[in-house]
Amino acid sequence: MPATHRLSRRHLLVGGGALGAVGMVGAVAGLPGGGETHGDHDASPQLVEFHGPHQAGIATPVQQHLHFAAFDVTANDLAGLVALLQDWTAAARAMTANRPVERVESARRLAPPSDTGETLDLHAARLTITVGLGRSLFDDRFGLADRSPAPLADLPAYPGDVLDPARCGGDLVIQTCSDDPQVAVHAVRNLSRIATGLAAVRWAQLGFGKASATDTAGPTPRNLFGFKDGTANIRGDDADALADHVWAQPSDGSAWMAGGSYLVARRIRMTVESWDRTSLEDQERAVGRTKDVGAPLGAAREHDRVRPHGLPTDSHVRLAHPSLHGGVRMLRRGFSFVDGADELGHLDAGLFFLAYQRDPRRAFVPVQAELSRHDAMSRYVRHTGSSVWAVPPGVGPDGWWGETLLG
Repeated sequence: MPATHRLSRRHLLVGGGALGAVGMVGAVAGLPGGGETHGDHDASPQLVEFHGPHQAGIATPVQQHLHFAAFDVTANDLAGLVALLQDWTAAARAMTANRPVERVESARRLAPPSDTGETLDLHAARLTITVGLGRSLFDDRFGLADRSPAPLADLPAYPGDVLDPARCGGDLVIQTCSDDPQVAVHAVRNLSRIATGLAAVRWAQLGFGKASATDTAGPTPRNLFGFKDGTANIRGDDADALADHVWAQPSDGSAWMAGGSYLVARRIRMTVESWDRTSLEDQERAVGRTKDVGAPLGAAREHDRVRPHGLPTDSHVRLAHPSLHGGVRMLRRGFSFVDGADELGHLDAGLFFLAYQRDPRRAFVPVQAELSRHDAMSRYVRHTGSSVWAVPPGVGPDGWWGETLLG
């Protein structure tokens, strides 16, 4: 199907020539000149540019809320999959530009509105929508078996994993992030409705309170164990580190993934009740940092140099340090979650770990192998969900998600 086909069967394009205006939205600009907001607010919302060589939502400064949803594709043929991705792209262009999925016209008032409407009075609040492709998509259904990129390999089993199959895998994934939780949920809700008949939600996860940062604005976030998380994370403006460790390169073997990245998502339940009964000394030894300022043990400040061999041999910081893994790094943008309580009244809470990298086989896989065998923190965590995704490159004003693979 040619890349110039952008008008879907659901007519998801925003009315009034909005798509042309969307391409002019700056990274943190207000609405395009003459554009409408969802409500009567005078303040210009912060918008994240949708178009570019890389998808937004990776190196973008981490927002406060997440809605993450994996889908199984039910389309019967490649044309249906292409139509779905084109429809999703058009809708994402609108929502990230602070516009409804479609302007409701009086002639269609007897039909359900195209946009579910719960954000009509809200701003986009730095909404980003990021799409990924699962390994299961590369099978005989769509003739893609010979185009699966080598880094998109199944993760090995790790000691201590208690993975729930209902929280693993999927053909497609949508990651929506915003500083307003309702905006993030609205995006997944509308993309799910657009997918009717072509894909169905397999599993989903809500997240709050970013547990890592890709910028230096404000203090380093803390996870539910109360420790600062992601002090040494790759920053979104570090072009050299992103090129070396995050963005797939043409030389990596799958030209259609150049400019994209690979995402590992892990649902990590934290046994907070056990942690809360552990002494401060033992907590700090397990992490390898102080709890108050986040300094490496033996140092005074958070950003003092980490000397791995001066830390406890089973501390998390030591075992995960790049110097012990050939210098490989990952860009993390995890979120905390609390999904109620279990039958014992213990919180079902933890970290939804999201890590973008150039090749999981050289980054996440060896690091997690070391942590799963020796990390003192493994006594307090259980990995209950897992997935790995190929996140294609970004799109231009006339492009659509997955075009480099399917166009």
